[in-house]
Amino acid sequence: MTHHSFLLPLMAFWPMCAALIAYGIGRKSKPARNRFAQAAMAVEFLLLVFNAFLVSRGQSLVCTLPHLLGGLSFEADGFRALYALIAAFMWFCTTAFSEEYLGHYRNRNRYYLFTLLTCGATVGVFLSAELLTTFIFFEIMSFTSYVMVIHDENPSAMRAGQTYLAVAVLGGMVMLMGLFLLRTLTGTLAISQLKDACAALPKEKRPTLYLAGALMLFGFGAKAGMYPLHIWLPKAHPVAPAPASALLSGILTKAGIFGVLVLSCQVFLHDKAWGIAILTLGVLTMFTGAVIAVFSINLKRTLACSSVSQIGFILVGVGMQCLLGEENTLAVWGTELHMINHSLLKLVLFMTAGAVYMNLHMLDLNDIRGFGRGKPLLTAIFLSGYLGIAGVPLFNGYISKTLLHEGIVEYIELLEEAGKSIAVMKAVEWIFLFSGGLTVAYMTKLFISVFVEKNADSAMQAKFDSLNGKYMNLKSALALGFPALFLPVIGSFPSVFMQGMAEFGQEFMHGESPAHAIHWFSLTNLKGAAISLAIGAAVYFGFIRTVLLRKQPGGAHYYVNLWPSKLDIEDAIYRPLCALLAKVSVAFSSAVAWLGDVAIPKVATSFALLFSTAAAITGDKIIPKTATFLALLISNIAASLPDWIVTALRKTVLRKIPIPEPDPADRAPADLAFDIHLPEETTNTLGSFSYGLILFGIGLVITIAYLTLRAR
Repeated sequence: MTHHSFLLPLMAFWPMCAALIAYGIGRKSKPARNRFAQAAMAVEFLLLVFNAFLVSRGQSLVCTLPHLLGGLSFEADGFRALYALIAAFMWFCTTAFSEEYLGHYRNRNRYYLFTLLTCGATVGVFLSAELLTTFIFFEIMSFTSYVMVIHDENPSAMRAGQTYLAVAVLGGMVMLMGLFLLRTLTGTLAISQLKDACAALPKEKRPTLYLAGALMLFGFGAKAGMYPLHIWLPKAHPVAPAPASALLSGILTKAGIFGVLVLSCQVFLHDKAWGIAILTLGVLTMFTGAVIAVFSINLKRTLACSSVSQIGFILVGVGMQCLLGEENTLAVWGTELHMINHSLLKLVLFMTAGAVYMNLHMLDLNDIRGFGRGKPLLTAIFLSGYLGIAGVPLFNGYISKTLLHEGIVEYIELLEEAGKSIAVMKAVEWIFLFSGGLTVAYMTKLFISVFVEKNADSAMQAKFDSLNGKYMNLKSALALGFPALFLPVIGSFPSVFMQGMAEFGQEFMHGESPAHAIHWFSLTNLKGAAISLAIGAAVYFGFIRTVLLRKQPGGAHYYVNLWPSKLDIEDAIYRPLCALLAKVSVAFSSAVAWLGDVAIPKVATSFALLFSTAAAITGDKIIPKTATFLALLISNIAASLPDWIVTALRKTVLRKIPIPEPDPADRAPADLAFDIHLPEETTNTLGSFSYGLILFGIGLVITIAYLTLRAR
């Protein structure tokens, strides 16, 4: 039964209103602002609990605001209600933890303002009923979360923010082109109508539909952290405050996955060609992120690379949904549950990393080794996240990874029954298991280094020990401890918790409940987990302990990062490409300036003389005068236009802004060896790239507003 409810837009706009109120309160009282922000997130969470309760009673909630931004549409089915609820839960926990974590930070008022704005935009994405509504909230989310990334305003943060903004704006631009193309093809952007509208398209229009899908996948995949658009994740997470990192990794990436699900489960439902494309991107993302995480020696960067890998696991599930067709129940459940599990796991792991950084202001494993010794609560919290993401039985990650693996096995069996080759899918299965093993390896490295080993510096270890019992307050302990406790509970009783969540949200992905009960801890399912655990142990002891752990002259061991910096896609490809485009822009502006100063005035003057002479010969006195006046006016405009263009460019996207160089102490020698030195005018152009992107974003908003008003 469908009900019109103004509760839906309220849940999206209440955090935004609370952001403005919190900012005003913060101008007078910081403690009052902290309490208000936490209370506002508690209200948001309770509203979404009530919303999920209504949906669980069989009510489908919808709401349309036709006069706001050309018409915003909201809907809450099981999946959307569930994920909006998870978003509110994560914001509630991180807001509670932020009070202590940000205690000695500056710009806290700004942080709370943009964090709460991002919350409202994210909830708006998950509750959107129409893709234009999704896009509007998606772009708001991108710009507000940018401020969370650059909060520290140091060179590393600003560089990461530049990358994040570039990916967000370019992704949004490409996505918008796809939306326009899809709207032209189907006549609708309503999510509930796309399945039938796309299925009814004639065969000759399918290539255009694939083009529209590819453009939208670029935008959604960029936010999700899909390879090769994942470059912002390893850069943004280490520099952002830990509570913001938990949100960027755990929930903002899922806003991108939400868009991928709309494409895969509505526009291209059961489309095998689309499924192969998503599966390929998923395998690349899953494996690449895991490999880089093995090499990383920065706590938060390792967790960020882990996020890339886990997004790959989710994309593999999405691809398997398309390939399995009507028999995709296991893939649907695995995709949904791994999304939920990854959100909760990264909430726990990043906030634990925040507890470490809050006390030490260091993240390098060689510096923070041994910090967790003698801290049983922090150890238990991190251990819960570690075992969960590693896929150890009785923890939540085991359930979703098992379902994803079983989906791959099921498709292999279908191929065998049809007499088709299974070689490619067998390779996919083993990459899946090997990537799971790499997850075990790098998470074991983090746990052993922080919570088991002693620091090589005995004085530093003594300092760590002195913090035992004093490293975080009760509120922070509850914010970390409660979600950590939740992970083994839902993993140990999957039939009670995990299956209920899967069934609650399966309709959005056109999944159905299985015909028979799932034996979660059968020998077949335990075998897959055992293989990954064995691979992880082999990689940890055979590679990490022997190759990535070196011995110093004094006898102490230290971790090294042997990942070649020239394999960094951003520095090796994207930034040089931007530099090339900047040079082209400078050359273009110079050419336009030359045309304005030399070529065009001469052509325009010749044209004016020719036109006025012809008019004098053929007409009377009035025509020559009028013609001469018009010709001179046109020639003056033509002569001045290039100067106007050049002036506008030089005052905006090509203006000269100095770039702060990153502190060499923050970068590895291998990174410095591959620095790209550009001409002065090029580096200035790159320095203003973020400014140009912001201008483009403003222009994009104006364009959308114009199109919206024109449509009305």
